[in-house]
Amino acid sequence: MLLKFLKPEVNIKATYRLNMLVMITACMFFTSSLLVATEYKEMVLIPNGTYSPLFKAEDGVKNIPVNAFYLDSYLVSNNEFNKFINSHPKWQKKTSKSIFNDVNYLKHLEVGGISIKAEQPVINVSWFAARAYCKSLNKRLPTTAEWEYVAAASETQANGKDEPGYKQKILDWYAKPASAELPNIQQTPVNYWGIHGMHGVVWELVNDFNTSLVTGESRGDSQLEKALFCGAGAASSVDPGDYAAFMRYALRSSYEANYTMESLGFRCAKDLSLEEKKRK
Repeated sequence: MLLKFLKPEVNIKATYRLNMLVMITACMFFTSSLLVATEYKEMVLIPNGTYSPLFKAEDGVKNIPVNAFYLDSYLVSNNEFNKFINSHPKWQKKTSKSIFNDVNYLKHLEVGGISIKAEQPVINVSWFAARAYCKSLNKRLPTTAEWEYVAAASETQANGKDEPGYKQKILDWYAKPASAELPNIQQTPVNYWGIHGMHGVVWELVNDFNTSLVTGESRGDSQLEKALFCGAGAASSVDPGDYAAFMRYALRSSYEANYTMESLGFRCAKDLSLEEKKRK
């Protein structure tokens, strides 16, 4: 409105500058949106929730808040991990150090390469290697609480633990022989959140695997260790019938950071941006 009161030549210059400002702003917005879209490609936003650890605290069931975060919809594939080690040579098998990876690191790719396994989930990777991969994408490994919170979902419910047949279905998946051919990551079951392959494909690495059975208080930890023997584990657990959770906790508690396994893979997570946190 103010432009019509200016001299013609000033009006033209002002209009030009205004148009340029609008174009630059639009360009910046588009570029920013494109970067966000690329950064969160094939990730799912998981809302706030709570997670109840397998074992009870001394004062009963403990609920841990889980803040909203992003999680990869799919497991990391052989093809994706191969691209990572090609651009980060220190993580290639020939240059790998035993302090970070054991002798079985990426052994499934020694014969035939990744040609027929490109879209299968990567396995035989250590916690160190998985963390490095996620970090290269400005991501991280999910925490135990985050992973278990998402894994509690069935195909139709955010918490499927009370759904008829849910627990047995997971146990049947876990009972598959380790020698079975792994499916492509896109062909794995999808749950309520839109996350593929949470169960029955491979075990998955979490960032805090070494604290999965630790309460953070020495007396509580010693009590917890006693509860794991002579059947007391079931009595002290939140859900004695959740055998699959017992299996996951047993695996995490016996794991070392440089271990690799033919049935162990991973996916990445990511925190919300500062702007997203402010809006919540």
